[in-house]
Amino acid sequence: MSYRNRSIRRLSSAAVIALTPFVIAGVANAQGYTPSTAKGDWPMYFAEPTGSRYSPQDQINASNFNKLELAWHFKTDAMGAHPEYKLEGTPLEINGTVYTTAGSRRAVVALDAKTGELKWVYSMNEGLRAAIAPRQLSGRGVSYWTDGNGDDRIAFITTGYRLVELNAKTGQPVDAFGDHGVVDLKVGAYTGVMGQPGVYKQIDLTTGEIGLHSTPTVVDNTILIGSSFKEGSQPLEQNNTKGLTRAFDARTGKLIWTFHNIPQKGEFGYDSWEKNSADFNGNTGTWASMTVDREAGLVYVPIEDPTDDAYGGGRPGNDLFGDSIVCLDINTGKMKWYYQVTHHPIWDYDMSSPPLVADITVDGKPVKAVAVPSKQANLYMFDRITGKPIWPIVEKPVMQSDVPGEKTSKTQPFPTKPPPYSRQSITDADLVDFTPEIKKAAQDLVKKYYKTDDQMFGPAVVSSPTGGYPTAILDIGGLSGGTNWPGAGFDPETHVAFLPALNAGISMFGLVPLPEGLSDLKYDEGTGGQVFRIGAGPGFGSASDAPKVSGDDQKLAAALAAHPQTSVGPPPPRSVDGLPLVKPPYGTVTAINMDEGAISWQVAHGDTPDEIKNNPALKGLNIPKTGQAGNVGEVITKSLVVLGDPAYSTQPGHPRGAYLRAYDQKTGDQVGAVYMPAPQSGSPMTYSYDGKQYIMVAVSGGNYSGDYLAYALPQGQ
Repeated sequence: MSYRNRSIRRLSSAAVIALTPFVIAGVANAQGYTPSTAKGDWPMYFAEPTGSRYSPQDQINASNFNKLELAWHFKTDAMGAHPEYKLEGTPLEINGTVYTTAGSRRAVVALDAKTGELKWVYSMNEGLRAAIAPRQLSGRGVSYWTDGNGDDRIAFITTGYRLVELNAKTGQPVDAFGDHGVVDLKVGAYTGVMGQPGVYKQIDLTTGEIGLHSTPTVVDNTILIGSSFKEGSQPLEQNNTKGLTRAFDARTGKLIWTFHNIPQKGEFGYDSWEKNSADFNGNTGTWASMTVDREAGLVYVPIEDPTDDAYGGGRPGNDLFGDSIVCLDINTGKMKWYYQVTHHPIWDYDMSSPPLVADITVDGKPVKAVAVPSKQANLYMFDRITGKPIWPIVEKPVMQSDVPGEKTSKTQPFPTKPPPYSRQSITDADLVDFTPEIKKAAQDLVKKYYKTDDQMFGPAVVSSPTGGYPTAILDIGGLSGGTNWPGAGFDPETHVAFLPALNAGISMFGLVPLPEGLSDLKYDEGTGGQVFRIGAGPGFGSASDAPKVSGDDQKLAAALAAHPQTSVGPPPPRSVDGLPLVKPPYGTVTAINMDEGAISWQVAHGDTPDEIKNNPALKGLNIPKTGQAGNVGEVITKSLVVLGDPAYSTQPGHPRGAYLRAYDQKTGDQVGAVYMPAPQSGSPMTYSYDGKQYIMVAVSGGNYSGDYLAYALPQGQ
């Protein structure tokens, strides 16, 4: 690369960036303790390196789930300058201590596993660097490392994209790691230099765009770190920071290797970006967590879209390794194999979930598999050593773009097995149909405004500047459909995967020219005939010190002041009488037998939303359980699949809230539900300590700020 790494200056309390650990009480982990789910711990974000989210604990089961009570909770409001309303963390539990992130400054806390008492808290004030970071709030949790002899550490990534290691007992930074406990992950992040293929430039360490909200994956002595950026639907810069996947030494913080998610000149995959466009595009990050086959020494890397999500005119070609699963040697970072699930990505079909590393049996033969849940609602399954699909994945012709400058792939890959486990397109048969009149209204709305495709690769259209047809193409899956960041889980004993899915995640892909003077991009997502607005994405601008008006919005305001826009009328409707455009179920859980590549069962997840039950257009109708639209994770126990509602609802005998639900693994029958004061917003976990099993989950949303809830059976049960 054409730049030199810049040294990291030591941080001190006198600097703008201040380290502020507050030790409340010591942590009494035993010397030489190595955690595991078999011992009752939850030592990783997804339980173990395979991504299973499985624990063999079975004190809580179908016979007693309904008896669960709130054992303790930890409200996160004080962990930042203001409360957080999008708490996504999954805590760890190791030998009686719970570790997690909390609040709008992404503090790290250690809690007593029996009582929730605060043991210590660590917080870093990063000033402007965190205030304008692309992925804000508390993130999804922490990671744990131990040498097995009493050197126990908590690793986490700050809002401003620093890797920090803390002593697990005291919360103090580990002085021997990096620069007194800190590694600056922005060092080594880069952009291209326009007009100079093969030349790269280090980003600014304060204002350069890169961050991460997922947890590092720590396996043995290696810490695996990905990268993420602002939401990719409305970038103002094509030549954005490039996605990186890196490995660091868990003891020292030393960089071990770097994998370029956008290949550099001379690397494999560079030529899949025509006209040297690999050098002048960005994003393509690894924002979902990575999983590992420890025995084979392989790491499985899920990679997202390049810049931008809906228009690829500035990057002709298939654009490796966008929307790919990439297998790397964990020791060297060398690529072993890859598979691109979307060629020339323009649908926001990021590889959004941690891959599932599973040993299965196919046609009587053992197979070392890796299975990747997706927004497309395909479970892509491969031999994890060779990369060969377990069942054929066939290339099929797809609709081609008519957007000026766009060049879409003539074919896309379609798995033959397992079958899709959620909607993949919006056809006439998918439209809302509670009554014939409602169905007719939905058909008329679509005909007037929207283009459709009966496959899942209908490309974006230029949105009509008069506000009529076509405003956009209707897609499902891209922005939030199928399985998103919470991922899925599996039972390693039964070889069954359990996949939550959003079955009503409609994307409306319309493209508009950007206001003059705002950007050199040709198109961004938008609605024709409306004043251009920037959607910053969930959580952006919510950090403790975030400015009230973002830099992008300031640029937009200046462009619109110089070149005013006016709306031609109200925006096209996106619902029918306040009802979703598609029919139920809106959210599902599906069990897939990975040995057979077949669906075992599927159920609607979540109660019917209040806005459906109370809609005047449905008065007098018997509406079956619809499930709820939302992205939620799960925990798998010996016999249960446990996950919470993604939205509020009102039930007789309870205040407005949500429910933590348990399903029988074998049948999908709901065997229990426990009231929660707010929807699930982080994936649940389970642990057992001192003879009692707990299920812990983060909830937040609406006017209810972030709260970690720990449920257990009453004393004596």
